[in-house]
Amino acid sequence: MTAVDYRTQTTLITGASAGLGAEFARQLAARGSGLVLVARRRERLEELAAELREKHRIQVHVVEMDLAADHPGQALAARVDLLGLHVTSLINNAGFATFGPFHQEDPERLRREIAVDVTAVADISRAFIDQLRAAGSGVLVNVASVAAYQPNPRMALYGATKAFVLSLTEALWEESRGTGLRVLALSPGATRTEFFDVVGTTQAAGGTRLASPVDVVRTALAALDRRNPPPSVIAGRMNRVMAFVARRLATRRQVVRTIGRLTAEGA
Repeated sequence: MTAVDYRTQTTLITGASAGLGAEFARQLAARGSGLVLVARRRERLEELAAELREKHRIQVHVVEMDLAADHPGQALAARVDLLGLHVTSLINNAGFATFGPFHQEDPERLRREIAVDVTAVADISRAFIDQLRAAGSGVLVNVASVAAYQPNPRMALYGATKAFVLSLTEALWEESRGTGLRVLALSPGATRTEFFDVVGTTQAAGGTRLASPVDVVRTALAALDRRNPPPSVIAGRMNRVMAFVARRLATRRQVVRTIGRLTAEGA
């Protein structure tokens, strides 16, 4: 495949107000991509947009939106059309988790978790994938998680949503072969972002060392830079080892009991 020239791209990034979304924006801006930054916190988006415009002299547009609302893909596509933009690359990064026994979680918070982590990813991907494929030179990155590779007691729903994202994205990778669109599922482990502020505890990391957002995004972009990009990539050597063990060497009983013990320590 031909290398992506990000100077010709307009990249839409969800969850762009902080964490991996903001870091994707910074690294793609450094490569010359125009940006559409999407999140609920407009003030944070405007601050980031101003920083990137001044530093890289690129076009940056801001869209304030709650992706838990109905039909986020259709609504987002309409907002982009009003701005007169044509999106050629997409980073579905928005997401959040809950931590605790499933039967004790607030049903409304679980509904929002499904809406943002599952429905919005599928809906936004569908809303834009035709034009991404037609452009034939961009990327579609869906942020999954190393949690996608095994059951996750006390983060049961989050792990399930990320397993969905991983499976969906790898299927889209195959469906998009030959179009020029590079499709990638990125699976970070625990990362130094606001993720744990939203969850309410760093114990959700299971005692693992927190990775740098800079390194996680570099891992994704390096995978996309390959001549034949893979359908998915796991950020961090230890995370890759753990995923391999979970899928190839241990029984499902062993895996779920081990993860259960790790998360129980913080419960």
